[in-house]
Amino acid sequence: MIFKNALLAIAIVAFVAIPVHTEAKSTKAPPAAASQDFKDWLVKLRAEAASKGIREEILKSALDNIKPINRVVELDRKQPEFTLTFNQYLTRVVPNGRVNKGKKKLAENRKLLETIGKKYGIQPRFIVAFWGIETDFGRITGGFPLIPALATLAHDGRRSAYFRKELLNALTILNQNHIKPKDMVGSWAGAMGQCQFMPSSFLNFAVDYTGDGRKDIWTTPGDVFASAANYLSKSGWKGDQTWGRAVTLPKGFDTSVASLKVKKALSEWQALGVRRTDGSNLPERDLKASLVIADKKGKSPYLVYNNYRTILKWNRSTYFAVAVGTLADRIGN
Repeated sequence: MIFKNALLAIAIVAFVAIPVHTEAKSTKAPPAAASQDFKDWLVKLRAEAASKGIREEILKSALDNIKPINRVVELDRKQPEFTLTFNQYLTRVVPNGRVNKGKKKLAENRKLLETIGKKYGIQPRFIVAFWGIETDFGRITGGFPLIPALATLAHDGRRSAYFRKELLNALTILNQNHIKPKDMVGSWAGAMGQCQFMPSSFLNFAVDYTGDGRKDIWTTPGDVFASAANYLSKSGWKGDQTWGRAVTLPKGFDTSVASLKVKKALSEWQALGVRRTDGSNLPERDLKASLVIADKKGKSPYLVYNNYRTILKWNRSTYFAVAVGTLADRIGN
């Protein structure tokens, strides 16, 4: 899911084992006063959208008769606290079933993935890994109508400025004829498609790979893969490097150097006694790496490279970044 910093607190995928996008459920109607307030707010929003060039027919089809979704407000205000340990998280997010399915999807789409990977400098196994963790390879993409969901959050007030921008971005996407309002569905917080882009990320990174005039991240594999690859490429991915690796630390190791702010060459980590998990030496290629300890109890150390930092631009979660790398490695093997 492509979430900017303002949305990092929203728990859509980052700490769940399998992407969970709660379906919209009917709830009691809002009070009349609240309903009227929303209608008044919507009039102003509609005027602003029109001033930005959104066509009247789009405004009519997208905004006529929409109402706030109470369930969206509930989910936004009652996000669960995550208590999974790193190992529990990794076991749930990268189970053998997902690894096997990922290998199958890689094989089924190999020619397309290799062509896109070469164009954007992204190894196919990583494209598949993001796809698998975000939406279980396109199986779970969310069931909320995007415009009403974003309008609900934009009106609600807790992060209204952010979501108002995303709502206007979503209307822009409709205005560009990439999708129809009834088909624009996704998570309760506005992430959409098989790669779970927020509308702003869609406008910045989505690709019409098939050349049909539409950037279809919902149903067209080429557009989905190329859009994800384009995001990673523009975010600084290095196609000649991997993401990192699990390592072992010597007894008494000073873990104060475990920080993304600390970069050392692999030869320096080797001199400090850091080794691969099987006890063998680190790679001879002298890449710059940082030490990350994923488990809060000081376990599960990893040496991570530039691409790990790029994964964090997609989702700023250590758990998520390690899971993507781990799944990519297992799919690649």
